[in-house]
Amino acid sequence: MTHWTRAALATDLRRRRAPVWGWLAAAGFLIACFLAMPAGSAPTSTSPARPGAEGDPEAMPAKRAKLLAELKRVPHKIAYESYRGTNWELFVINADGSNPVNLTRTPKVDELYPHASPDGSRICFAADEGKGRSKVRSVYYMNADGSGRTLVAENARHPCWGPGGRAIAYTPGEYDRFSAASYATKGLAVYDLQTGQHRRHPNRSIRHLYALTWSPDSRWFLATVHGGMGYDHADLAIEAEGERVFTLPQIEGCRPDISADGKKILWNATDQSIAVADLDLKSSPPGITNIRIVVSCQEGDEVYHADWSPDGKYIAFAHGPEGDQSVGQIARGWNICVADASQNNVWVRLTTDGVSNKEPDWVPAGNEGEK
Repeated sequence: MTHWTRAALATDLRRRRAPVWGWLAAAGFLIACFLAMPAGSAPTSTSPARPGAEGDPEAMPAKRAKLLAELKRVPHKIAYESYRGTNWELFVINADGSNPVNLTRTPKVDELYPHASPDGSRICFAADEGKGRSKVRSVYYMNADGSGRTLVAENARHPCWGPGGRAIAYTPGEYDRFSAASYATKGLAVYDLQTGQHRRHPNRSIRHLYALTWSPDSRWFLATVHGGMGYDHADLAIEAEGERVFTLPQIEGCRPDISADGKKILWNATDQSIAVADLDLKSSPPGITNIRIVVSCQEGDEVYHADWSPDGKYIAFAHGPEGDQSVGQIARGWNICVADASQNNVWVRLTTDGVSNKEPDWVPAGNEGEK
């Protein structure tokens, strides 16, 4: 278990092992892995699983088949970034992995990190434009069908929607020159879609945030910080309208995500596990209880970029062999998967080409393409 320590974490964010939340959580994780190992292999794969990897492909087929059948009836879609040989594009698929559609089709621009608005009508994203020293990552939004691309901010990243889809929060770039590091950010800003105005967060010491998310009650920003604001590595709750910042010691991992109803939270507990818990947004800091592992895989593989479905029943995530999980960095063999959030390690693989399919985000059904 030495690879889960803070010492390993500090060596390199992109290749780190996220620490576990203490001896009790570590014990719980080991028990969960032992009990859940047979359930992870996706029904869309015909090749046998490696011993101790995603599980015995003959075990628990009924649960996996049931999950896939359920997903065929789910109206929501999933957007994700995908490396298509020469550049990154944004794709959207049905909840069961069918009907993949390229939303962007821009061979000279790399579109990345899609996040859908609460009503599913728009998608915000990051885009890398230019080459070499002139390369810049900026934030845009567009309609859910790929039309109506609109610039939000140049030299910015990690966009997320505010409640009601009326605003987009983002982190300005730390340097004028492009950096591939996810945490190369300085500050936090909010863009109002109606007025076109930007406002800076009142806490001017914010630095090195990534994986930003905005709580549905509008009170909190949650994010991971790396080497900034006096922290080596931590998950933070930041007052949306104030200056107070709280650590969330219960989730010593990264990339927190809040369910649409604000009652659940998930995050990467380690490179090989995704955890969920109950969330109380009314307390200061937000309360986190009833922690459990819901997805795990063997050493040599990784699971990342987890996102709640709009109804809180499922979790989309990326899975593949050890690779670079950072935005816009190639991770060969990675595919988009969906897990049943109520069970232990019951998940299916939706994509099968392994072309660095990462950063999945659910697109709620109902208003796709409306302006």
